[in-house]
Order: sequence, then C-alpha cells, then structure tokens
Amino acid sequence: MSRRLVSLTLDTLEDLPRPCRECVYWELDPVSADRACAAGDPGLEKEAWVSQTLLEWGSCGKLVYVDGMPAGFVMYAPPAYVPRSMAFPTSPVSADAALLMNATVVPAFAGGGLGRMLVQGVARDLTKRGIKAIEAFGDAKFGDGAEDDPTRACVAPADFFLSVGFKTVRPHPRYPRLRLELRTALSWKSDVEYALEKLLGSMSPETLLRPVRPAPATRSTS
Repeated sequence: MSRRLVSLTLDTLEDLPRPCRECVYWELDPVSADRACAAGDPGLEKEAWVSQTLLEWGSCGKLVYVDGMPAGFVMYAPPAYVPRSMAFPTSPVSADAALLMNATVVPAFAGGGLGRMLVQGVARDLTKRGIKAIEAFGDAKFGDGAEDDPTRACVAPADFFLSVGFKTVRPHPRYPRLRLELRTALSWKSDVEYALEKLLGSMSPETLLRPVRPAPATRSTS
C-alpha cells in the first residue's frame, strides 16, 4: 500500500470529497457563506479563495493518496485569511499560529494513521515558513447525533486533535481551541529515528561493518 502526500493546488482541489469541494464554511464569513450557497455555486468561491491564498501566502492544504486514491486532506492558513475563525466563542487564534481549518480522512481509510501524517506534513511546511504553532477549533460534541448541525462536517472532532498531539489552550463545552507546538509535531519522526539509533547503537561498529564471508567449500570425498 503506497501513501503519497501532496500540496493543495487548483488542480488537486478537484480531488477533495464533493461536499468539501463545494463548502465555503471556513473561507467566508457566515453571511457571505449563506449568500454563496443561495446563489447556487459555492465551489467557485472556494476556488477563488484557494487561488488568492496560494498567490498571497503560499501552500494552504495537503492531500494524502493511498494507492492513487484521494484518502484525506487538511486545509490551513493564517486566521486573517479565514473569516469564520472570528465566529467561535474561543476566538481569536494566537498571533504566532496558523489555523488548521479542517481535517478529513475518507471513512474507508480511517484508522490507518493518515490524520497524523497530514498534520505532520503541515508542521513541516509551516516550520520552513517560520511559524511556531498550529491552532484549531475542535468540536467536543462531535458524534452526539445532532445531524441537523451543519458544522458537524466542517469542524473536526476535538478528540482527533488531542490524539495527534494538540493541547487545549481555551476550553469550551462545544468548541475548545487547541494548539500544537510545531517542535512537538516534528519530534514524532525524531523519536522514531532515536529508537532506531538506539537499536543500532547496541551493535558494535565492527559487527555492522564486518563483511559477510562465504561459507568454506566442503571437500568432496568421492
């Protein structure tokens, strides 16, 4: 099973799940989002937002593919680019952080570590750009049966963010704000490398570098 992580572009935008491809919950303020939906083509607004953010700020999303199939995505940006960010009771996002707007893994691929892979990809990207942290608004009541709540598909479960290393910085019964220090996210890979180094370190250099000698040939007695 091959996994591939790529940046969101106007071309890969088409690989988002259809409801997400046409959703402008985060990209517009509540009034403008309702107006775009009423006009009948919010997908154009989504495309315009991605285009503008790519031009002005840079990469704003990651997609993961499993065996060539789109399996999940995340989108992120400075809070100034995300009008909806000011509508939460736990706003505003900290000045030194980018906002992780949403995180979605296709149900058929859930449970395989793709969410952590996506978040780590965001962490690597943002670290190169001098950003210190990622923050997110989580839904603490996700899965409680409130199917008529439109935010259910737009705000990721708070438990997901906690499971990949985020910490709550502003509690709320419904929409806590959570934060991940980027040095913490990047340490995941370092921890694995350290464990491997310890394993290899238990073997002497002579053992690691010793050439393998062929077995001596047996003399025929015939």
